[in-house]
Amino acid sequence: MPKVSVIIPAYNAMTYLPETLESVMAQTFTDFEVLIINDGSSDHIVEWASRLVEARVKLISQENQGSAGARNTGIAHSQGKYIAFLDADDLWEPTKLEKQVHCLDENPEVGLVNTWVVNADEQGNPTNNVLTSNDEGDVWKQIAVENLIFCGSAPMVRRCCFETLGEFDQSLRSAEDWDMWIRIASRYSFAVVKESLVFYRQRPTSKSNNLQFHIQHRLKVIDKTFQSVPKELLYLKGQAYGRAYLSVAWKPLLNSDYKTALYFRQQALVYYPQLRYTEGYIRLGLIVAGRRWLGTQGYRRGLALIGFMRKQRNLLKQWILS
Repeated sequence: MPKVSVIIPAYNAMTYLPETLESVMAQTFTDFEVLIINDGSSDHIVEWASRLVEARVKLISQENQGSAGARNTGIAHSQGKYIAFLDADDLWEPTKLEKQVHCLDENPEVGLVNTWVVNADEQGNPTNNVLTSNDEGDVWKQIAVENLIFCGSAPMVRRCCFETLGEFDQSLRSAEDWDMWIRIASRYSFAVVKESLVFYRQRPTSKSNNLQFHIQHRLKVIDKTFQSVPKELLYLKGQAYGRAYLSVAWKPLLNSDYKTALYFRQQALVYYPQLRYTEGYIRLGLIVAGRRWLGTQGYRRGLALIGFMRKQRNLLKQWILS
């Protein structure tokens, strides 16, 4: 029995899937199986998989059922004690599995271990945007308000979590992973490997960038989460709505759609007015203003200049102190 099952849902993902699989096969921890779930693809994934010689990799084909259905199929066919999910266009650092396995082995009360994430462009090149979450232990209140797991390719989960709580909700066609993490947090502790071990490829055509579709399902997750909580926790629901809109407000920046970004930013305040004082709300407004004034290229050159000046300042401080 492999200790870890790696589940890769794939739908017409052959542009990225070979590189994604390479990042799995380069792991320093090697006691794993890889289940690629062909979720009704129309590309040449079956032909490609037939040429793979690695015995640890298996292709399972099914009619299209969406991300939740593909993950559920992977779980049903998996054998590992621990389950790691990987989207077909994302990448892992070589030590990702090793460090998460060590964490779960040493902390039997932990059901899910997260990692930090680095955004990457369409070519897989890392950007300067590192997504960090340090929340550990009992995190239900935090994750019910805002998803602490920035990328579905980050978590490793104990098999017993799914045996206890059930599978992914296939009625959700987006944000189904957030729903699952909330449910796990209701029964198990979380842990974080505080290193950037996942490269999250940013693509304008990804499912989460279909904004109206994505926000609709995020709000469905919130409604589902709070339909049966104690009354003293219902105050968190407005916060969750507000943070959902603020989170989605960042996505139009990929297409320089500032009008839509500001619309979702303003909607966030309707549900949770205190967001106007948060760093994320203020920073988004400054970025939109900066890009409008300088243009995208001018804004990037300005950021590069600021970074260079900070580096020179730090070098000067080091020289003075030495």
